[in-house]
Amino acid sequence: MIMFTEQDLQNFRKKGVSVEQINRQLKNFEDGFSYLRLDNAASVGNGIYVPDNEQCKMFSETWETYCKGKHVITKFVPASGAASRMFKDLFGFLNAGYDKPSTDFEKKFFANIDKFAFFDSLNGTCIRLYGKDIDCLIKENQYKSVVSALLNKEGMSYGSLPKGLLQFHKYGDGVRTPFHEHLVEGALYASCASKVNLHFTVSHEHKELFAALSQETCSEYGRQYGVDYNISFSEQKPSTDTIAVDMENEPFRNADGSILFRPGGHGALIENLDAIDSDIIFIKNIDNVVPDRLKGDTVEYKKLIAGILVHVQNRIFEFLEMLDNGSYSENDIKEMLSFLNNVLYCRMEGIGRKGTEEQTAFIKNKLNRPLRVCGMVKNVGEPGGGPFLAYGADNTVQLQILESSQIDMDNADSKAMFVNGTHFNPVDLVCAVKDYKGRKFDLTGYVDPETGFISQKSKDGRELKALELPGLWNGAMSNWNTIFVEVPLATFNPVKTVNDLLRDQHQ
Repeated sequence: MIMFTEQDLQNFRKKGVSVEQINRQLKNFEDGFSYLRLDNAASVGNGIYVPDNEQCKMFSETWETYCKGKHVITKFVPASGAASRMFKDLFGFLNAGYDKPSTDFEKKFFANIDKFAFFDSLNGTCIRLYGKDIDCLIKENQYKSVVSALLNKEGMSYGSLPKGLLQFHKYGDGVRTPFHEHLVEGALYASCASKVNLHFTVSHEHKELFAALSQETCSEYGRQYGVDYNISFSEQKPSTDTIAVDMENEPFRNADGSILFRPGGHGALIENLDAIDSDIIFIKNIDNVVPDRLKGDTVEYKKLIAGILVHVQNRIFEFLEMLDNGSYSENDIKEMLSFLNNVLYCRMEGIGRKGTEEQTAFIKNKLNRPLRVCGMVKNVGEPGGGPFLAYGADNTVQLQILESSQIDMDNADSKAMFVNGTHFNPVDLVCAVKDYKGRKFDLTGYVDPETGFISQKSKDGRELKALELPGLWNGAMSNWNTIFVEVPLATFNPVKTVNDLLRDQHQ
């Protein structure tokens, strides 16, 4: 048992964490996390739904009808990460021992520099800092001066700003950041009674910048799209930070003796999500946006998956009302079990042979949970998670989004399922977070705490282990009901590096 100092205990209280929480985290480092037992990779016909044209039309109409009712819809956008990784290659160039672009990445950046939406701002910044425009600096081989003007604080600070505030797309009347593009998307598919609620999770140091941009633009965009925007922000709670340890699993201490805490990853945002009082919540990453000319597919399929959510939720509510009222037959029970098995892919071996009381208890437990519909794109080799059928703690098989860290790659069968998976998770979710009586679910109660993971990092030249909480759309939603729907690759256009902005989808 580790003995904590009085300074440690004061810091715990300040962060809002208990000694019990810290000890559980230390035990996670000691014991590690178990891999999930897989049944199979989800695929079309086995966990992934592909609606036909008639069904697509029906579900879109279902969503449009829903939006005319008295409902609260929110678009939730994780936007707190700094864009430093987006500029990793350019930071490398600044620190390199050469002055001219040498790598393919560097050459591509400078050969196409005028195609970036931020070019005009960068050009003005260069003139302000150096008295010369970009063309002149490049002719004089002052490439690093241009990059410095883009990334450093005396220039545009792009190396320390979040992606949501960077100029991504160029239009005839100006430029848009991802923040602007999410405003537009919200108006196009998440408007109810002309009200658009958007919630952005931001870091503390950037909150004022987001708020200022919101004030500058919401009135103009509201007039343009005929809606009223309600924009809100939240920060990741300090209580969701996790303790770091050294390689012997002892608390990692800073030079001043204090224990090092690190952000717990995007899984910490389940608490931010839980604080939103809405009927339906869309979730989409900040950098997955496109210009207006390509928004058609995004809007169409957002309406589709939202319509599927409403349709399935209505059916679930009907079943739960029947169970509450006791107005069900033996055939109704069979239909409910078939629904769990064939629509939600929630399966327990032998449940059909149990007695009625045990069956109804199982059905009610499994149906009365938060519901999410997740778009899945065909796998094109992108890194990250994918859709699977996996066993839960109660031996029930259900749909899960899993990362490679949750899968035992030493198990040949599990590795084959991961490697040969047909689809990829683009983080395209729509969620129903209230029960059949209109009460909001406590989303923190549906997290599987055994699905975190441990990674190796370093600080001040010393190695350490970091603990990430169960991911927001992975373990944090492990005990939700889930439906996977195939959506086109055209709806997935993330920006991981600055040169991704040169792709046709962002021009």
